Amino acid sequence: MRLVLPLLLLPLAALAEEPLGPPMTAAEFDARTRGKTITYTSDGRPYGTEEYRPGQKVVWAFEGGACREGDWFQQGEQICFDYHDDTPLQCWTFHASPSGLMARFEGDAEGEPLISLQESSQPLNCPGPDVGV
Repeated sequence: MRLVLPLLLLPLAALAEEPLGPPMTAAEFDARTRGKTITYTSDGRPYGTEEYRPGQKVVWAFEGGACREGDWFQQGEQICFDYHDDTPLQCWTFHASPSGLMARFEGDAEGEPLISLQESSQPLNCPGPDVGV
């Protein structure tokens, strides 16, 4: 995947300062993400990519990391992700904006948000373990 990051830094910075409406509901989040693979940035740098599948299923990979499958669900105003491993529940508020999705981690309203950089209908590339000769 090729990213053209320098041209996008200004819009991403502007997105972080846009006034936000209320957090997305589960229905809004599902309608916005289902069937898409979205790459997120943090502080202007690629952070990770998530593929959103039907039935509130996801596949997540940190930038350069291994893929992890999980589920998402709404809990209060947050969308929470359970990857069924030793990772604690990851809960975020998602907001739609004209520039893309913005996510803020639970309890970190002042921290750097994740901002959608690129969307695709292609599945996340997840090579299996021990791939090679």
